[in-house]
Amino acid sequence: MAEKITADKLIKTDEEWKKQLSPEQYQVARKAGTEPAFTGKYWNTKDKGTYQCACCGQPLFSADTKFDSGTGWPSFWKPLEPGAIEEESDRKFGMVRTEARCSKCDAHLGHVFEDGPAPTGLRYCMNSASLDLKGDDPKK
Repeated sequence: MAEKITADKLIKTDEEWKKQLSPEQYQVARKAGTEPAFTGKYWNTKDKGTYQCACCGQPLFSADTKFDSGTGWPSFWKPLEPGAIEEESDRKFGMVRTEARCSKCDAHLGHVFEDGPAPTGLRYCMNSASLDLKGDDPKK
């Protein structure tokens, strides 16, 4: 089966995702895993650019909205564009959290919390394995 886009969604089989992604990226982005804190390649990065979905390349966050949350995961206070991130209730592990997913390919990115900085008060706590930093920020 070749990839297809249905109603603005990119759909691939598990086999196609496994061929495209590293084992860690597949586990995190396609199986809703979580990388250990302070281990991902972007948790402490200060580089400028645009963070894109590692699965489909959709632009998700500007480096200008990244902040040090002290959690060990890359954190942002707002998405690059409205609609780039879809949010779902996550009731795993005996708690209620808000899961963040790429709106184009449904990749698991991380979670959203209401303890971030102004102006939004939100903390998009993402997994580095679900992101790809591109150096040229289109919002500049």
